[in-house]
Amino acid sequence: MPDTAVLRDMECRRLRALVEADLTAADALHADVYELITPNGHVLGKQEYLGGIASGQLRYQVFEPVSEIAVRAGSRAAILRYRARITVQAGGPMVSMTCWHTDYYERVHGIWQAVWSQATAISSQDV
Repeated sequence: MPDTAVLRDMECRRLRALVEADLTAADALHADVYELITPNGHVLGKQEYLGGIASGQLRYQVFEPVSEIAVRAGSRAAILRYRARITVQAGGPMVSMTCWHTDYYERVHGIWQAVWSQATAISSQDV
């Protein structure tokens, strides 16, 4: 069984890489087949997602857990779930929100990588 602390730390490193636009770190932490479902319901593949960050079209100011990161893990797959505070600019004004965030990781050749992520916006009265 994997160490859940390692997976939590990896997720925090992934979020930091996105905020800091550290594309080398972000590329290594996302599988080539990675897909994100945004709070608006759009599907972004890895190239589109990281390409948006590289071009400045997508800029995270804040992306951090505001709850414990719950982990369900086996030897080759793990699911992480937590509430996140996100401040992001995606081609328009900066938007701040709190979301439930779920990530699916797989371990291939001994390396954990994010494969799927989904963010679901939480209404202000539910926070």
